[in-house]
Amino acid sequence: MDKSKMVKNSPKNESKAEIQGEEERTIAEEKTPAKGRKKTLKSLEKELEKAEEALAGSKDKYLRLYSEFENFRRRTAKERLALTDTANEALLKSLLPIVDDLERALDAFEKEDVALKTMQEGVKLIYDKLFHLLHQKDLKPMELKKGDTFSTELHEAITQTSVEEDMKGKVVDVIEKGYFLKDKVLRFAKVIIGV
Repeated sequence: MDKSKMVKNSPKNESKAEIQGEEERTIAEEKTPAKGRKKTLKSLEKELEKAEEALAGSKDKYLRLYSEFENFRRRTAKERLALTDTANEALLKSLLPIVDDLERALDAFEKEDVALKTMQEGVKLIYDKLFHLLHQKDLKPMELKKGDTFSTELHEAITQTSVEEDMKGKVVDVIEKGYFLKDKVLRFAKVIIGV
C-alpha cells in the first residue's frame, strides 16, 4: 500500500479538511456585501415579529379558555348546590303528610276514650306510609338475621359476647338495622358478634 494514500484517508486529515472548509465559509460570509446581511437581518426581524404575534395570540387564547373554564366550574358548583337544595326540598315536602299523621296520633293518645288497639293500628299505618315513601326514594333495609356471618362491609360490631363454637364470628343480635341507598351502604347495621 502506498503511504501517501493512507495519510490522505486518515481521520486526522479528514478533520483538517473540515476545519479548512469551515474557515473558507466564514471568509466567504465576511466577504458578503453588507446589503445581503441587512436583508438577512430584516428577514430575521420579520420572523421574530411573526413569532411574537403568534405567541401573543396563543396567550390570549389561553387566557380566554382559562376564564371560560373558571366560569364553567363556578356555574356547575352553584348548580350542584341548588340541585341538592331542591332534592332536600322535595324529600321534606313528601315527609310533611307523615308529620301531620304523627301529630294526629299524638292528639289521639291524649284522649282517654281511644282504645289501645286503635292507636297501634294508627301508628302502624303511619310507619307503613313512611316506609313506603323511603322505599320510593330507593332506601332499602338490610336483610339481616341472627346467625348471619359478620361482614365489616355491612356490619358494625358494637360488642362481642361468648357463644358456642357454631356461632363464633356470626351475628348474635341486631341492635340497629342497616340500610342501603340504591346499592350503597347508607348506615351500617349495629350488631353483637360471637367470639
